[in-house]
Amino acid sequence: MRSNNTFHVLFLLARPAAGKSEIIKFINNLPISERLEKFHIGEIREIDDFPMLWDWFEEDAILNKLGKPSLHSDTDGYFLHRYFWDVLIEKICNEFDKAERDQDSDHPVTYLIEFSRGTEHGGYQSAFKHLTRAILTNAAILYVNVPWEESLRKNRKRFNPDRPDSILEHSLPDRKLEKLYRYSDWEVVSQNDNEYIEINGKKIPYVVFENSDDVTSEQGEKLRERLTENLQVLWNIYNKNGLIN
Repeated sequence: MRSNNTFHVLFLLARPAAGKSEIIKFINNLPISERLEKFHIGEIREIDDFPMLWDWFEEDAILNKLGKPSLHSDTDGYFLHRYFWDVLIEKICNEFDKAERDQDSDHPVTYLIEFSRGTEHGGYQSAFKHLTRAILTNAAILYVNVPWEESLRKNRKRFNPDRPDSILEHSLPDRKLEKLYRYSDWEVVSQNDNEYIEINGKKIPYVVFENSDDVTSEQGEKLRERLTENLQVLWNIYNKNGLIN
């Protein structure tokens, strides 16, 4: 169910460990009445490309165990082909299409879609090319901004060796995080306008959630206040010029 009072698709983009999943966790723990009133977010459907990526690596590990070559990754744990990053975006769009087809909620639904991209594997410029018109209709972007050093710090902090497949507790080795994510093209894709990014012919509203001071880890009042402020700004942009349709 769509509503003129909620975001239908909200992309959460950032470097790894910047706070995207922590924001989603916070929103998930709010009563739906508060989500609707203060954050313009309805019943949540999450789509994250990390579980898709993890499935590929698990599959490669099984193939290696059987004495077969990997399909997706090399011996150092990097993708065999850079275009696999774009395949993940295509899979996100497929998951969205299936969820839209099958959803029968009586409440307004908001899709929270999370991914990170570094320039080493094409950046957001490459990823955005693979977003479909369906997923971009009534979409907005919340970009969680942290410097590289903060991404590195929190990536180390959240590591749980017993749950490497966990969205909130997975981590990358320092050298891999640096190679894949130290450099971001977010400033490039957002440089032409401080309210909209044009993606495949559609103007997508965005705001930048500053999280250098890490208000997301404690899940407290500072996060609530900053998220309320940012999503209200985003909602105002989202409603400009009849963007909701």
